Amino acid sequence: MSELLILAIIIAVVLLFFNRQWIKSKAFPDKQKNYTIDDKFNSDKREREKEIDRLLNKMGKNGVNDLSAKDRKRLDELSRM
Repeated sequence: MSELLILAIIIAVVLLFFNRQWIKSKAFPDKQKNYTIDDKFNSDKREREKEIDRLLNKMGKNGVNDLSAKDRKRLDELSRM
């Protein structure tokens, strides 16, 4: 009887070992990317700045005429924020 108990414990430990990542993800899910309101604001601000930079780089050589109407409208919206 004790051999079966030892065998069951060994099998349980092996199963837990090979499934540890799955168990960890279920027991301790990842926290949100933005922890506070300030972090969310700063993250959104960085994203807006990246998009403005992309549009300004696109506009770089030929001026505003190089942008599509959609891009001009988006740049105008971003500049007002």
